[in-house]
Amino acid sequence: MVIRKIKIILEMIKFEHTVFALPFAYFGAILGGFIVNEAWPTFMQWVWITIAMVGARSAAMSLNRVIDEKIDKYNPRTANRAIPSGLISKLEVLVFIFVSFGMLIYAAFQLNQLAVYLLPLAVFFLVIYSYTKRFTWFCHIVLGITIGIAPLGGWVAVTGTLSIEAFLLFAAVALWTAGFDVIYATQDADYDRERGLYSIPSRFGIRRALILAKLFHVISFSAFLSLFLITPLGWLYLLGVIIAGAIMIYEHSLVSANDLSKVGVAFFTMNGILSLVMFIFTVGDVLLWMNA
Repeated sequence: MVIRKIKIILEMIKFEHTVFALPFAYFGAILGGFIVNEAWPTFMQWVWITIAMVGARSAAMSLNRVIDEKIDKYNPRTANRAIPSGLISKLEVLVFIFVSFGMLIYAAFQLNQLAVYLLPLAVFFLVIYSYTKRFTWFCHIVLGITIGIAPLGGWVAVTGTLSIEAFLLFAAVALWTAGFDVIYATQDADYDRERGLYSIPSRFGIRRALILAKLFHVISFSAFLSLFLITPLGWLYLLGVIIAGAIMIYEHSLVSANDLSKVGVAFFTMNGILSLVMFIFTVGDVLLWMNA
């Protein structure tokens, strides 16, 4: 019974989509270790970063489903989600949220003092995001900030410091996330407008929203490129950035104001590939540097 409920919750929060943020948390850890410590993160740092990330995303996504229960219930696209369809109770999900936040908090205390100091800020964004669509179309940026904390957290976990490189990585991931979230939100533009909810597509229309998503991704690409220019990262990382840029271009080619049928491919498949590409090419580049 308990295992079945956990499976329902994991399906509800799309646990497999942790692949969007987790590689960037590792990216931040590797880059911080490379630049600040000139060493790989330790085994236990990997462990605590992973636990913190799994706890953070699980808590945030579960909380989103609880907070958005009524919104999901009346939206044909989301009416069959676990809570509005009665597959699981809000109380059961709240217990899961409590455990997930516990994982995040405990992991932060195993890392360093700065990670603990920044913990309340991370929790604030994990909680507030789900409410922002009720009062501002800036909600996509808030989600971007929330996901951008992942690489920032990875950096802090390994170095116990912050720097311009860490904030550039944060900006790159935040704007990449905001861009693909705008694309995803085009599916609900009419529903959001009818229900008085806020999003860039419902406020500015789908055509302009897709233009803004492109702008976010251009700035994101520029931030990733800037890391190549101001850090010791080399040609292999640059190749990864170029591939990531090509993926962003392809993602935008899949959707238009007149055809949103491939939003799922653009959102889930392409962004999962992009995060893995950036992680793998960064790892490869650092390996080359370490063995030079």
